[in-house]
Amino acid sequence: MKDICCIGHITHDRIITPQKTVDLAGGTSFYFARGLSCLPPRVSFQLVTKGGTYINDEVERMRSLGIDVTAYSCQHTVFFENKYGENSDNRQQRVLATAEPFTLDEVRPLEAKVFHLGSLMADDFPLEVVRYLSTKGQVSIDVQGYLRRVSNQQVFPVGWKDKEKVLECTDYLKLNEHEMEVIASSTNPRSVALELASYGVGEVIITLGSYGSLIYAGGRFYEVPAYKPREVVDATGCGDTYSTGYLYMRLQGAAPDEAGRFAAAMCTLKLEHTGPFDGTMADIRRVMRRQ
Repeated sequence: MKDICCIGHITHDRIITPQKTVDLAGGTSFYFARGLSCLPPRVSFQLVTKGGTYINDEVERMRSLGIDVTAYSCQHTVFFENKYGENSDNRQQRVLATAEPFTLDEVRPLEAKVFHLGSLMADDFPLEVVRYLSTKGQVSIDVQGYLRRVSNQQVFPVGWKDKEKVLECTDYLKLNEHEMEVIASSTNPRSVALELASYGVGEVIITLGSYGSLIYAGGRFYEVPAYKPREVVDATGCGDTYSTGYLYMRLQGAAPDEAGRFAAAMCTLKLEHTGPFDGTMADIRRVMRRQ
């Protein structure tokens, strides 16, 4: 049995910033797996992904790094175009291709303490898949994909179908300040966290960009500051990097605020370059000492 199993599509990402345009692999599964591979192997890990031929090279690269990868084939790879302006908290996004959802048969063999579901589209994880995984371990969800509707390649916010039924199965829920306005009846992070916890979610993690993050766990609130990066280069994958650091620490017994600070430091290092987190524990500790 693994400590963490991340399930999600590796994507083809085109990242456009004021400085340059870059094509590279992406998606929750990519940023999570590559980030975790840089940390000491104190938790065991498996990645389950799905896509077209585009992902083959990245899958082999991950395996060469020692990452346990199960890859299912389908016709297309998810293709995102992310365009950032001078403010890295805002982006314009297009979806140029989508992949097939994950099926019950594909997840039946999996064994893990925590299943982290990196949804990119609203139909990536049918309700039956989430319910099944919740009978085998804890479920961690990043809500971003559940709130995406694609029309003519443009991404629009949409209400979360089966929200209450999915939240009943969820132990860790991560969302950002924009997503909380879509799925909750308040724009106050503390009120949103309490509302989501009322559905049965064990830990609610709300990232607030450059303002830090708010965690609600065990009936307590924890405020985690953001660490200022030396330079903001690319925010793509920051939320996924936060989940990586948070679950990595929580599964070692760290308290929610300690896990949040560790995750925030990972995000700062990731912000400073394009691509996944590639730092070390020493780098993370150096950032954490800044504040």
